[in-house]
Amino acid sequence: MFKGSFAALITPFNNNRLDKEAFVRLIHHQIDNGTHGLVPGGTTGESPTLSHKEHREIINICVRESKDKIPVMAGTGSNSTEEAIELTRFAEKAGAKAALIVTPYYNKPTQEGLYQHYKAINNKCGIPIFIYNIPGRSVIDMSVDTMARLYELKNIAGVKDATGDLKRVILQRKKLGKNFIQFTGEDLNAFEFNLRGGIGCISVSANVAPKLCSDLQTLMFYKEDKLLLKKAKEINQKLIPLHHLMFIETNPAPVKYSVSLLKICKPDLRLPMVTIAKKNQIKIRKILKKLSLI
Repeated sequence: MFKGSFAALITPFNNNRLDKEAFVRLIHHQIDNGTHGLVPGGTTGESPTLSHKEHREIINICVRESKDKIPVMAGTGSNSTEEAIELTRFAEKAGAKAALIVTPYYNKPTQEGLYQHYKAINNKCGIPIFIYNIPGRSVIDMSVDTMARLYELKNIAGVKDATGDLKRVILQRKKLGKNFIQFTGEDLNAFEFNLRGGIGCISVSANVAPKLCSDLQTLMFYKEDKLLLKKAKEINQKLIPLHHLMFIETNPAPVKYSVSLLKICKPDLRLPMVTIAKKNQIKIRKILKKLSLI
């Protein structure tokens, strides 16, 4: 269930309000193009600026529209443990198959604090939990040893590794074993990450190029086959320029503009995020045309 291309969904807005119709279009665009899973309410979904009501709404919509065709891994993290527990329990009740929980940002907890945070959430829910380790945004880095301690708990299933360090996937696999599910959170290293023991990508680019991203991951399921691996490598090479452009400015501004070119939603963001510069819009239009996405 938890492998392949999971789209880290954007949250469409229209005049600063949640655009539910556009969100439904985005979800079905993902399903129709082979995406293996959906992740609402993460960083790419502008979760810091969503109200609690909106956060619940996008989880509900995502579960309802996916209709169990593909799993929903709801973003339910917070730097408040009680808030993370509340949102994770809501996602479980709504029908999400798993929760993606970011390491607490701003607070800067110790490794013991991280352990106790996830343990408290684990003890209050009954769905798989994926640790979202992203030092670049949360300032802290969960150690492999702390992750191993957490994996002993009943609901800790895996990690979204956004460290960008390919050595980590090897260290984590060696320490935690092959059943610990490792997703990369970096589109640029998705191919190499899977070669080293990963099983998928929680992808920003999948919002824009869902079929290419899902085809890459599907081929990587059979990476022992040299011909299929070669095809996967070819797709990866095609995607690299897109991956770079999705981070030409702070995520999710570039990807949101890109999805607007697909006529799925407006490029609207919530402050303090703003639309990307004109010169970068031109670069994105060029690569989307080259990939025959527009």
